[in-house]
Amino acid sequence: MTVRVLVVDDDFRVAEVHAAALARLRSCEVVGRATTLAEARARLAAEPVDLVLADEYLPDGSGTDLIGASDASVMMVTAADAPETVRRALARGAIGYIVKPFDMPVLLERVAAYARYVDAAAALTAPGQPEIDALAAQLRPKPVKHLPKGRSAVTADAVTRLLKDAEASLTAAAVAEALGVSRATAQRYLSDLVADGSVSLSLRYGSTGRPEHRYTWGP
Repeated sequence: MTVRVLVVDDDFRVAEVHAAALARLRSCEVVGRATTLAEARARLAAEPVDLVLADEYLPDGSGTDLIGASDASVMMVTAADAPETVRRALARGAIGYIVKPFDMPVLLERVAAYARYVDAAAALTAPGQPEIDALAAQLRPKPVKHLPKGRSAVTADAVTRLLKDAEASLTAAAVAEALGVSRATAQRYLSDLVADGSVSLSLRYGSTGRPEHRYTWGP
């Protein structure tokens, strides 16, 4: 299932950056952008939306006011880190809370996790407590253990998910572009996965130049 996302941020440039990053996810479609609470509400009323990425600080209100305003889930993506704001958002039913500034893989992995949650929810039939608990766990970040010093668990998990979901082998450049990180950063995380046996490295030779390194999930 493709998750339909509405990006709400008072800074249109930030909204564009987030929308462009989300366009890299195959499971996601950005259906609109809004810079005010009124505009966001109008879009929610006019078209189907599955997930709202909401800034708290809007010119005409608070992003938390969008929680429960429609059937769409709301994930807060905001610089607002006051305890009362976080508590209010979670109490109202926000499915996640990302504090700015953040590394883009954080956002991509959280939205990808939501897409997996939607797919898992659609497949449920007469669920018992274990199935419900497993479904709820889909929305919780899954950090990678035993990371080398200086590595980010979020970025490592985003690289892992990308390779797992890929239909073919990927280059470091392709991973970097998909996740919005530098090629050198992608290369470090890919090398870690090769070293622990999670990813296979192969070489593709062209007619000229150096061989191209390609990475595939699995030994």
